[in-house]
Amino acid sequence: MPRVVTFDETGGPEVLHIVEEPITEPGPGEVRIRIEAFGVNRLDQMARAGIGPRPSRLPRARLGVEGTGVIDAAGPQVEGVAGGDAVLIAALPDADVRGTYAEYTVVPAGTVVARPAGLSVIDAAALWVSYSTAYGALVEKAGMRPGDQVVITAASSSVGLAAIQVANQIGAVPIAVTSHAAKKDALLAAGAAAVIASDEENVTEAVRRETGGVGADIILDSVMGPGLAELASAAKFGGTVITVGWLDPRPASFPANPVTIHRYASFEHTLDPVVVRRIAAFLGAGLRYGAVQPTIDAVFAFEDVVEAHRHLEQGQQVGKVVVTV
Repeated sequence: MPRVVTFDETGGPEVLHIVEEPITEPGPGEVRIRIEAFGVNRLDQMARAGIGPRPSRLPRARLGVEGTGVIDAAGPQVEGVAGGDAVLIAALPDADVRGTYAEYTVVPAGTVVARPAGLSVIDAAALWVSYSTAYGALVEKAGMRPGDQVVITAASSSVGLAAIQVANQIGAVPIAVTSHAAKKDALLAAGAAAVIASDEENVTEAVRRETGGVGADIILDSVMGPGLAELASAAKFGGTVITVGWLDPRPASFPANPVTIHRYASFEHTLDPVVVRRIAAFLGAGLRYGAVQPTIDAVFAFEDVVEAHRHLEQGQQVGKVVVTV
C-alpha cells in the first residue's frame, strides 16, 4: 500500500512517522496525484508542533501544502487536466487531510497547475509556495512597482529568496535582511542589491543609509513579534509593511509611524483561479528568461522526513528543503 507521513500528537520532529494507507479513488472534480517530491515549509513545522494558525485533526493528521507529481487518475466532472499530466499542487488549506507528505494524494482538480516545461522535479517542489507568497504579497497586495526599494526580512528563507527574484523581475530594488552576517555573500549572489545583517548593525539605521535617508517603500516581513514596530520605522512616510510569516511567535508590537500594514496569507490568492493564472504566467516568464530560479538548500529521501524537519528547525538553511518520494 502507498506510504504517507502522519502524526498522532503534536511535538518535535520525532512525532512524524510513515504508515501505509489504502489508495483513495478521486471523487467528482478531484484528481489523484502520484507525488514525486514536496517542499518542507515553516507552516508544516508549525502544524506539527501544534502552533499553526489552525489545529490539525488528530490522530493520523497529514502534512504538506505543496508538492509536484503526475496525475494518476481523474474523477468525474474533471476538466482541463487528465491522467499523465505533470502538475504542481497550488493550494491545500486542508493539508491535515490531503497533505503532500505521501506517495499519493487526492485533491480538487482546481488546486493544481501545469508544471512548467523543463523544470526539474526538485525545483518544481520548491517553486509554488515560496514564489506565490512572494508574488502575491509584493505585487498583488503591496502593488510593488519598478524602482521601489523593498526590504525583505528572513531573506535566506525560501520566501525571502523568492522575494528577491520577484523584486528583480519587476525592476524593484531588493534590500535583504538576515540575522547572520555569514549569509551576506550568498544573498548578494542571489540578487540582493544590499544585505543588512542584524547581528552586526541596526536594521533601521542601515535601511535609512541604503535608501538615502528616505526609508523603504515596502517592507516584507516574515518574523513579526515585538520587533515589528522598530522594523516599520525603516519604512518611508506612508510606506507599506506586509507580513507573511510569524517566525517570532510573541505578540507583534504596533508601529507609531504612519504606514499601511497588511497581514498576508497566500491562500487569499492561491484559492482564486484568476490570480493563480497571473501567478503561473509571471513565474513561467521568469523561468523562461532566467529571472526565477528556485534555491535548493538540501534534499532528503522520503524515509528521512524527520531529519528534514530537524534540518529546517536549525534555521541555518539558505533556500528550500525538499523531500523526494
